[in-house]
Amino acid sequence: MGCFECCIKCLGGVPYASLVATILCFSGVALFCGCGHVALTGTVTILENHFSKVATDHAMLTDVIQLMQYVIYGIASFFFLYGIILLAEGFYTTSAVKELHSEFKTTICGRCISGMFVFLTYILGVAWLGVFGFSAVPVFLFYNMWSTCNAIKMDNVTNSDSICVDVRQYGIIPWNATPGKACGSMLGDICNTSDFYLSYHLYIVACAGAGATVIALLIYMMATTYNFAVLKFK
Repeated sequence: MGCFECCIKCLGGVPYASLVATILCFSGVALFCGCGHVALTGTVTILENHFSKVATDHAMLTDVIQLMQYVIYGIASFFFLYGIILLAEGFYTTSAVKELHSEFKTTICGRCISGMFVFLTYILGVAWLGVFGFSAVPVFLFYNMWSTCNAIKMDNVTNSDSICVDVRQYGIIPWNATPGKACGSMLGDICNTSDFYLSYHLYIVACAGAGATVIALLIYMMATTYNFAVLKFK
């Protein structure tokens, strides 16, 4: 066998679907975790400086955000390992499918492991759909504030102090938080801060990263399901 034929054979055993899904998964999780972590920190800064100046009013929210940041660390670590395992499993099943009708033999244990990965990937796919929807919530909240600031600037409202954003109505901070809302020029100043600008765009990128992860898991689902079906029924 020549060098060219050997290269063709090696390339034929590469699980391209799993490879693409792994790259997309790593990229999506990195964007979601990295941007989400920084955006949450910026959100706490905005609340402390402009909406809830008494620490006890948002103490619970601060604890929840810190917990979410720790969860982000866990998600990043888990998906780094899971992506590598799925890629290795993709190499195994692709080789098994390629050599299915020759001397290569699959075991019951191997088929059970492949089936377990199919089931787990489906569960993670459904879970990440929820994460994707949840990550769109802060984008919506920041967009509402940004659009309100733009309305004040573009329309040249004479009585701009009557236009307010009250974050208490979203349940982020309690109703007794002081001041709890921002109006007019104060609201415009908040929108011009670097914390607001950075957090808003980071939430958008984090939401996009969550969407990319969902797409990666869908590709994983299709690849692992196909390979498992071939191994099981042929």
